[in-house]
Amino acid sequence: MFLRLSPNLTNLKRASNLKYLFLLSIVATSLCVGFKPAHQITSSPEALLVLGGHEERERYAAQLAQQHPDLPIWISSGSPQAYAQQIFHNAGIKSDRLHFDYRASDTVTNFTTLVDELKAQGIDSVYLITSQNHMQRAKVIGDIVLRSRGINFQAISVPSQNPPEPIEKCVRDGARAFFWLVTNRTKPR
Repeated sequence: MFLRLSPNLTNLKRASNLKYLFLLSIVATSLCVGFKPAHQITSSPEALLVLGGHEERERYAAQLAQQHPDLPIWISSGSPQAYAQQIFHNAGIKSDRLHFDYRASDTVTNFTTLVDELKAQGIDSVYLITSQNHMQRAKVIGDIVLRSRGINFQAISVPSQNPPEPIEKCVRDGARAFFWLVTNRTKPR
């Protein structure tokens, strides 16, 4: 015999879960936004991590890569691969430095899909490259996801004419990053 919850109890359980997730997101974001590492980055970045979403980020990363010819470049869900390869080729960047990953579907998964691979490669510090208007959210997520694996980052903003993202996106994605840290998933089932 199956126990069947009444619709009212099911709705009550959903509301309770949403309240819990909301409170968790507030706590996680508060911790992250107010978090300042106890130590400064002591090692130089060992790779470039480019968050996809805008071609300007890849162009900027190609220019930065010229100044750091020994660093590998990780592009997370950026422009189509052939197009992005051409951007780097035009800047004189060899294709053997490029690591394309298209598993991410949003900013949180830009980090969660690559963090363990970066760590497995022995990378402990990266240049984090994204648009200026996107950087606050990227830093909140990076503080949770990258630092959970001992990876430091130096944020480099690509100039943008877009207005800053609303704080609600930082709160939401800070909570999702914290949820990933606890469950190894980015969304509830």
